[in-house]
Amino acid sequence: MTANTPRRDDAGQPSAPDRPVSGGRALAEMLRVCGAGPMFGMAGFQLLPFYEGVRVLGMEHHLVNDERTGAFAADAYARLTGRPGICDGTLGPGATNLVTALVESLNAGVPVIALTGDTHRGSSWRNMTQEARQVEILRPAVKELIRVEAVERIPELVRRAYAVATSGRPGPVVLDVPEDVAHAEHTFGSGAFFADAATTRVPARRTRPDTYEMERAAELLARSRRPLILAGGGVHLSGAYDALLRLAEGAGIPVAHTLSGKGAIPCVHGLSAGLFGRFSRYANELLESSDCLLAVGCKLGEIATKRYTLPLPGTPLIHLDIVAEEIGRWARTQVGLWGDARAGLSDLATALAAGGPSDDRSAYLREVRERRAAWERHARARYESDEVPIGMGRLIGELNRALPDDGVLVADGGFASHWAGLLHDTKRAGRGFVADRGFASIGYGLPGALGAALAVRDTGAPVVSITGDGGLNMTVGDLETARRAGAAFTLVVVNNAASGYVKALQHAVYGEGRYQSADLIETNYAELARHFGCHGHRVEHPDDLRPALKQALATRDAPTVVDVVVTRDPGRMLPAADNRTIEVRPGDRPV
Repeated sequence: MTANTPRRDDAGQPSAPDRPVSGGRALAEMLRVCGAGPMFGMAGFQLLPFYEGVRVLGMEHHLVNDERTGAFAADAYARLTGRPGICDGTLGPGATNLVTALVESLNAGVPVIALTGDTHRGSSWRNMTQEARQVEILRPAVKELIRVEAVERIPELVRRAYAVATSGRPGPVVLDVPEDVAHAEHTFGSGAFFADAATTRVPARRTRPDTYEMERAAELLARSRRPLILAGGGVHLSGAYDALLRLAEGAGIPVAHTLSGKGAIPCVHGLSAGLFGRFSRYANELLESSDCLLAVGCKLGEIATKRYTLPLPGTPLIHLDIVAEEIGRWARTQVGLWGDARAGLSDLATALAAGGPSDDRSAYLREVRERRAAWERHARARYESDEVPIGMGRLIGELNRALPDDGVLVADGGFASHWAGLLHDTKRAGRGFVADRGFASIGYGLPGALGAALAVRDTGAPVVSITGDGGLNMTVGDLETARRAGAAFTLVVVNNAASGYVKALQHAVYGEGRYQSADLIETNYAELARHFGCHGHRVEHPDDLRPALKQALATRDAPTVVDVVVTRDPGRMLPAADNRTIEVRPGDRPV
């Protein structure tokens, strides 16, 4: 085919620029040009032309059984690839079902583009079927909502959606498409369909912090004896792994991480202090005794700060973030560095190296190593526990052994993410751990596994997702979706026959036996999985965990559910005391 030969679709028709095409086909054409990966959604009349465009162009699209599943899967895909995940929902309930997952992506800074069908403008507000004020509902759930009012502007507005989704702190964008726009036809010019390559992945563009502020930050760090880096999810979004490691190793600074920041440096690295905040290995002790903190891509929210009791007042704080207004939101900040994490960390490492040797930190680093060794001795009993029902520590320990360096662990938003965040070890830098901590909704485990598996399928990396029985109950119908999509992953169900976190909190606050609406029926999820055409293993004894996980990871033809029966004791359902429940008396507000 020569440069002047019109491209043909699978029906032998010229592609979009050469003849009139529908608005829906134009949407599909632009997503194709932008390199969209697998898409997730459920069609309705308004977006039928888009679905036809997807078919004609041979793009990958998966029907989901609930729109929230589609948006969660798109979110996980985006986290692992850095490219915007794509989902869609039809008019009314399809659009509103996206809200929970879109807020997750908004709070976590994940690039997602959601297409929503809307009413025919000629009949709007005449009580059309499924009509709702969906634009007003969706707008606060996303970074930007773009209403497509003219078919000829579709290429421009899709490019705008990509630019917004991938720039600054990334986030979700809704393209709201009225029925008459999706079905209308237009002849586009030959140059209409193009993409800005910079905006097809995160970060779209990088900006560097101010030089003067960088010098101030370097001076603070250079004279500190007990510095600590607090790494958040922004390290992943920036791809700042090498820059962070260069700074940490060059200056001798330990790195603690949030749940979203896990994998900023390998958990097995000698300078990794592990999780800080509500649950901690030993990072909280380092944080409390630090004389200089560097927060990178970290919002210092409730979980990471034990409900705003950390950092301690008076601790010098340097905050590097891509969103200027996050700096000093509530914690007093000595130096604010506005810019990209990778660029900022690289500049900071250079500034520290140029300034000469920092204060001697040998005693501090020896203390860090001793704390790590003490924690490992203490944690060994959890990792190797032979208790029945199975202990969560043993489950995570077996996952640590089973997953290779390139393995991906997805964790649902409930207590599964807290246990995995505390005890799971990533073996290399990167998104080896995916937890929906932006909104912390349960129900992410299965769709997150689907999106993750499709994201890494060409690499052969195994994907394991850990979810609770309550979380799986929300989305279990999409085991059918995963089976149909040909996705291979292992879904570990933490089966405690309860809404575990809620029951544990009721136990801590009100005492033993005082539980309300927290119990579930006993369900064999392995058997249920087999009815969906998936593989299923039920594990009731810790000695059976390792062979079950080994077999699951070796199975590549369909999803495998490993149903793990864990403790029913609500006093042992959490990895440690939730700080909100400490010393709670009637009438008190948990701290």
